[in-house]
Amino acid sequence: MNIVNFTPITAFTGGLIIGLAVVIFFLLNGRLVGISGIASNALTSKDNKLDNILFLIGLIIGPIIYSFFSNQSVNITISNSYIVMIFAGLLVGVGTRISGGCTSGHGISGIGRFSLRSIIATVSFMAVGIITVLINNLI
Repeated sequence: MNIVNFTPITAFTGGLIIGLAVVIFFLLNGRLVGISGIASNALTSKDNKLDNILFLIGLIIGPIIYSFFSNQSVNITISNSYIVMIFAGLLVGVGTRISGGCTSGHGISGIGRFSLRSIIATVSFMAVGIITVLINNLI
């Protein structure tokens, strides 16, 4: 970790945009934002299906549009097998069902509502992430 990548202005701006998106989604749909719930509802629910699909499309198209208007590009390299990635994705899906939501739902919508369950879940996500990075740096 280094302080060179500390970008408070862009981080603050990104946080404002995410918060605004959560408020708009709630005002227009009466539901909180959680990506796993939106993805699940897009596949299984008949209610608000178009809203859910449009939200997911926006998550994919947003970075693409951003890359056209900025000089930054993101190069992604897949360093593992697709089978491992599919298995990991399934484990994440099971984990979101067991925990009653994903990091975005708990971290953005839940903490904003002062939900104790969401605060505990987010602290757990962050702690495990930090421990994973530390162990990975030791290896």
